Amino acid sequence: MKPADAVETIQREMTAFARRARAAAGRMHPELSLVSYTLLGHLEESGRCRATDLAAHYALDKSTVSRQVTALERAGLIERRPDADDQRVQVLHLTEAGRRILAQVTESRRAAFRERLADWPAEDLARFADYLVRYNAGHGSGRHAQGRST
Repeated sequence: MKPADAVETIQREMTAFARRARAAAGRMHPELSLVSYTLLGHLEESGRCRATDLAAHYALDKSTVSRQVTALERAGLIERRPDADDQRVQVLHLTEAGRRILAQVTESRRAAFRERLADWPAEDLARFADYLVRYNAGHGSGRHAQGRST
């Protein structure tokens, strides 16, 4: 396969992967979109952060993050607290309900991946994992580099 054809195949397959991931997120928890799940996961990892940090990390518009944060806050999954270092700044934290739902959805996603990959040889799984890490580590900054079209 020519490099140009390989890149085209990769782009097409990554787009299909992203569409399946968005659809699966809705089935796993109807109120938790893929973006919401991703933001909750980031909050769990970081412990806390500002909405502007989320926008910068994922190269999303502030308005997009603001809508997601507002919806997650209304659902009781996150809460805003004043920053201990600067009371003017609001910091986002997961609530206990947010932790529970994130854990449920994460386990459902892992089970779906385990099922889909159950017949793959261990070497293929390791190679695929390495390729994904390498691909994601090599991302540039900005919306186009992040694959906003997928």
